[in-house]
Amino acid sequence: MVPVDDSVLVRGRLAVPSGARGMVVLARGSDSSLESPRLAQTSRLFQAMGLGTLLMDLLTREEMEERRTRQLRFNVGLLGMRMAGAARWLHRESPTSGLRVGYFGAHTGAGAALSAAAFRPDQVDAVVSRGGRPDLAGAVLPKVQAPTLLLVGGADTLGLDINRRAYEALRAAKRMDIIPGATHHFQEDSELEQVAELAGEWFLQHLGGPQEALEEGAEEASAP
Repeated sequence: MVPVDDSVLVRGRLAVPSGARGMVVLARGSDSSLESPRLAQTSRLFQAMGLGTLLMDLLTREEMEERRTRQLRFNVGLLGMRMAGAARWLHRESPTSGLRVGYFGAHTGAGAALSAAAFRPDQVDAVVSRGGRPDLAGAVLPKVQAPTLLLVGGADTLGLDINRRAYEALRAAKRMDIIPGATHHFQEDSELEQVAELAGEWFLQHLGGPQEALEEGAEEASAP
């Protein structure tokens, strides 16, 4: 389990390859990230590039199941604070304490990632949004300091409009890449591989190289 504040634990899956060059926190938003095959595949592709990953849920199991807390699913401020809390935990824990952290958000997770970057700029060094809703971060977009990459499907008409407006609002170093023919869901394996390659290169560029503090050998932990 991942402690995201003093009283809340969420499910997470941590993987740190030997010689990791940075850590990436991946979240899908209000739905379970751990049950997303596309995020799991992206996480594995990042690991193959030498990046550690933390695949995490942003809501507790009880919050996902409780109908009365449906409003939490779009509370991007709360979700962002939890993502920042996970980054704080990574900065404190061995073997990840010596590594810089990036955020990878899909769907509403993109808004959470950008909100987290604006809320605690000291915790993150790069952000990537995949087919996401960066507009959900709203008025805090100009406060984001971390270099930000927006990845959008070329066949996602609504997503293109949303991301173009968010791109204009961002004041940090930024780039927007369009994946030809891809929809909002990036369903094809080749599309996911292209996303992982572009995002991984962005993270490697901004998270730096290997840290001496990293323990040798791959380490994995799963929190059911």
